[in-house]
Amino acid sequence: MNVAVVTGASSGIGQSAALHLARRGAGVILTYSSNEHGAQDTVARIEEQGGTAVALRLDLGDSAGFPAFRAEVADVLRRTFERDSFDQLVNNAGFAGMAMIEDALEEEFDRLTRGLFKGPFFLTQALLPLLADGGAVVNVTSNSALPHVTAPGYSVYAALKGALVVLSRYMAKEFSARGIRVNSVAPGATVTRFAGDAFAKNPEIIPELAKSFALGRVGEPDDVGMVIAMLVSEEGRWITGQDIEVSGGQNL
Repeated sequence: MNVAVVTGASSGIGQSAALHLARRGAGVILTYSSNEHGAQDTVARIEEQGGTAVALRLDLGDSAGFPAFRAEVADVLRRTFERDSFDQLVNNAGFAGMAMIEDALEEEFDRLTRGLFKGPFFLTQALLPLLADGGAVVNVTSNSALPHVTAPGYSVYAALKGALVVLSRYMAKEFSARGIRVNSVAPGATVTRFAGDAFAKNPEIIPELAKSFALGRVGEPDDVGMVIAMLVSEEGRWITGQDIEVSGGQNL
């Protein structure tokens, strides 16, 4: 049985990725930050379809806690999966933040940097000894880092996601000696709890936003989750070092 670690899987894209990986037969170690109820819902849904999942709390902005988290992962691998390694890592967890450049605060800049770039960098480093040779990594970026999507107020967020795209390429190069593939996926606007649950709080924005998508609707978590599951699975075995936009043709 393959085992996947999926960060930020209590809702949205991370939850979808965890469910799709479980449907492909993978055991799942998933993380959450504050939404424990959502994480347990993900576990329950995986178990309902005959799979095995364990939820662990992780603060992606606190890299000092990563060694303890790695020890937790190693313990779950031994106790639950009778393994000493895992096969697939999905760095999905993150959060939004917006401010015009003239109004940006340094502490918010630092918070976003810790969560969106420093966190995935050092978490991957911490988990690398447990990641099996021939494994796969997917980092979730954003099409806000691409030239055709420029939303005022998201300069820091987009720049950090762009940094993660570059990091993914370098990871692909460095980890290739162990046969580990690394790719990133760049979702467009997707109906999740992103940005303080903005879509649920402001449903009236969805029809207007949908007009910017070539395929005529705003993204759903499964649109992205199944691509992530494909990339870390056998179908993606010859794909590495790529940033794949998964946006339904937003701003095409």
